[in-house]
Amino acid sequence: MEIKNGDQDELLKLIAQLDADRIWLLEQIDRGRWPELRFDLAALERELGQLLAKLSKDLDEGL
Repeated sequence: MEIKNGDQDELLKLIAQLDADRIWLLEQIDRGRWPELRFDLAALERELGQLLAKLSKDLDEGL
């Protein structure tokens, strides 16, 4: 699948925004927010981080 330059730029912005949200979530977990959801949120944060890393790598390699 070919991605146009403008689309790739938009994808990179989306990845950066999602990564910022992931970092915010991790900070909230570390501060003790939502203790009853801590393990689920930590798992979500890890999976999101892995997904974003894979997407970034795939974009760098040109899919």
